[in-house]
Amino acid sequence: MVRIGKITVLGPAHPYRGGLAAIMETMARIFARRGAQVTVETFTVQYPSFLFPGKSQTVSTPPPADLRIVRSVNTVNPFNWLRVGWRLRRERPDVVLLKYWTPFMAPGFGTIARLARRNGHTKVLCQIDNVEPHEHHIVDRPFNRYFLRSVDGFVYMSEQVHRELRAYTDAPALFSPHPMFEHFGDPVPRAEACARLGIDPQCGYVLFFGLIRDYKGLDILLDAWALLKGRGATAGRRLLVAGEFYTDPQPYVERIERLGLRDEVVLRGSFVPDDEVKYWFSAADSLVLPYRTATQSGVTQIAYRFGVPMIVTDVGGLPEIVPDGRAGFVCRPEASSLASALGRTWEPGVLERLREGVKSESRRFSWEEMCDRIEELYARAGGC
Repeated sequence: MVRIGKITVLGPAHPYRGGLAAIMETMARIFARRGAQVTVETFTVQYPSFLFPGKSQTVSTPPPADLRIVRSVNTVNPFNWLRVGWRLRRERPDVVLLKYWTPFMAPGFGTIARLARRNGHTKVLCQIDNVEPHEHHIVDRPFNRYFLRSVDGFVYMSEQVHRELRAYTDAPALFSPHPMFEHFGDPVPRAEACARLGIDPQCGYVLFFGLIRDYKGLDILLDAWALLKGRGATAGRRLLVAGEFYTDPQPYVERIERLGLRDEVVLRGSFVPDDEVKYWFSAADSLVLPYRTATQSGVTQIAYRFGVPMIVTDVGGLPEIVPDGRAGFVCRPEASSLASALGRTWEPGVLERLREGVKSESRRFSWEEMCDRIEELYARAGGC
């Protein structure tokens, strides 16, 4: 396999928070271990404050000591895009590796990519989360077209993304499933996790985790829980909702009240720092992703890391990640189907069987495998 000698990893990284930054930093470390000269370039401005739906885009923790991270890219300043692109053209990395997840990044990334490639040496590769966004805007297609046609090759993580990608470009594209997140630490004893979260260890817990947006179907989950409560099935069980609202929280709060779920829903509507993630997953018996739309989800890879069975809806690439009846259950994105799947996990012996399936399936999700695919793309694109 052709090895990459010099690589610029460009996308979210410290001090920007969240799973996308963790992905880019992890891949940078692997390429460094393989002997590459690695620079990570991230944003001076990722989103203007008025466009960012959350409370904070960054963390205050120290930068990782083992990575060279440079803040260089301003996503709203075209003169910056030109400067970064011209500089990369002069620096001649073998690869510029981009992370793409929203058309908002397309103008800047597309301009940088086009300029960097003009040296006749640098290949632009992309690890792509989404092509079509979950929340659509009129500029999505032209923005996607501008960026995606500037790239020499892609690693995608679901067949839905691959199909959407083919509407824009015939550049080489290889599949690699979303790897497991490793930076959240190890599982802790359940009693310790419950104590840290201030919840009753005598209860069983179902977890909804991550940024809360309307397409993620928290309302469906609440309706399903109400159905199960009406059947008397939720006694001794609680629903944990942990994540920052990227939408108006009031309709969800009102729904909890209207359905009479105040005593059965633990709502923590704020961003969960990396060092607290292990407590939520160590306390949970199962994870639910009741999404209306999806490509893939990094939350499933946290569940695999902590050995937590999952219930996912049959949208996008979620059924590819969670085999039905093995690592969890797949259902339709509607309350009755979700209630049925939840009820199945509570049957005697089922969670124990699913945990074994999660352990077995987790072997598929390797960061080394994803970096192998990037090197394979580099070779296919003519790198040497």
